[in-house]
Amino acid sequence: MPKLLRTTAAWRLSVWTTLAFALGTGLAFVIVYLLVAQTIRERSDAWLSGEAEVLAQVSANTPKDRLYGRIVREVAELATRELPDERNSQGQRVNSVFFLAEHLEGSQSPLWVGPGTEDAFLKAIQGARLGQGTPQSITVEGWPSSFRVVARPVDGRGTVVYLGLSNRADMQVLHNLTLRFLLLWGGTVLMGFLIAYLSARRTLLRVEHMTETVARIGSDDLGKRLRESASRDEISRLAQTFNLMLDRIQSSVIQLRSVTDTVAHDLKSPVTSIRGTLESALSSEPRGNWRDSVGEAIENLDRLLNLLNTTLDLAEAEAGALRLDRTPINLAGVVRQFVDLYQPAMHEQHHELAADLEDHVVVNADLALLSRMVSNLLENELAHLPPGSCVHIRLRSQQGSAQLVIEDNGPGFPPEIAGRAFERFVKGKNSPGHGLGLAFVDAVVKAHGGSVHISDRPAGGAAITLSLPAAVPQPA
Repeated sequence: MPKLLRTTAAWRLSVWTTLAFALGTGLAFVIVYLLVAQTIRERSDAWLSGEAEVLAQVSANTPKDRLYGRIVREVAELATRELPDERNSQGQRVNSVFFLAEHLEGSQSPLWVGPGTEDAFLKAIQGARLGQGTPQSITVEGWPSSFRVVARPVDGRGTVVYLGLSNRADMQVLHNLTLRFLLLWGGTVLMGFLIAYLSARRTLLRVEHMTETVARIGSDDLGKRLRESASRDEISRLAQTFNLMLDRIQSSVIQLRSVTDTVAHDLKSPVTSIRGTLESALSSEPRGNWRDSVGEAIENLDRLLNLLNTTLDLAEAEAGALRLDRTPINLAGVVRQFVDLYQPAMHEQHHELAADLEDHVVVNADLALLSRMVSNLLENELAHLPPGSCVHIRLRSQQGSAQLVIEDNGPGFPPEIAGRAFERFVKGKNSPGHGLGLAFVDAVVKAHGGSVHISDRPAGGAAITLSLPAAVPQPA
């Protein structure tokens, strides 16, 4: 047997399956064999007991004259003919039944009907110590098979009749049954092994094809997919699940490459600006205005650091790894602080900033992330609204959630980005930002179990609606 074949899973599965089937069918045959043997013996014992009773009555009712032996012998011969003829290997008829009437007083010689002489049978009977009326097995010298013998007393003078039946026919039936079962069992086991091996091999070939396909998939080529069969079995569902996983991995890799390219592109401008500012400071006169150049460089570094932090936070949020330090926060107080903070900047742009905040709207949230989220929303309004615009902030508690709405009367979102406003690096053509503000807002809101969406106001402008789960009040 080739070693490669013995190491396959199909071979092991088929061997163990066939072994279990063979043991099960073998055990079933043993049970059937014992039941058949018991049934045959019970039938033989019933025949022996009945015939022995008849012969005992005939022997008791027949006058003890010179015709006694002839009458009893003829009745015994009739009983032996009730069984089918048995033939030996040469085709000769074999008498498998014997009758023996023994007179214990010794006044008469035993009456014998059966094969050969009665000496060997009488010796075996006397050595067996048979019980009356109960069939027992005895072994007769010169006979290959044993005999089932039953003893019946005839009268009170000590006469006993014995009727015996050879087990040869019963053993022949059981032998033929065993031989046929072995042939049938061997063929069935062999056929079962072939069917099990071919079925397992056919199934595992699909697994092998999946293994080869997966082995060919690399980081540069994520377009390969596993073949999905029409059958909705376990392997087909595994291939479908694996293909979905590959789709997600490919999407993540494409997104990662896009983010990397975009971040690298966006980093060039502030780094170049910082480098130019510092070179200008170095080349200026000793008494030149170098402090302004250093301050400008530091400001650019802060913007660069903010860009990197926001990008990392978005990556953690999309991966489900954003760490939240939840505490009960009065959202109205946080929004009011930022309204007061941004009021001067709004006034410089001639914007009108109004707030309608419901008091004591408490949420379980991370204060740092929540503050950055509100700051990004106001920064977005400050950067994109034309001078003289109005911004209205409204906070309400509705049905177990805190709803924060920021409305303006500006130009609204451009149609090309309205459906993708919360994606990373998506921004308008004239936007000075990096396209991360609303993406960060969406990530923070979803991390807290809330939702956010944008809409156009009927009177013009845009509205951003945030919904966060309100904190459940605890009893004092």
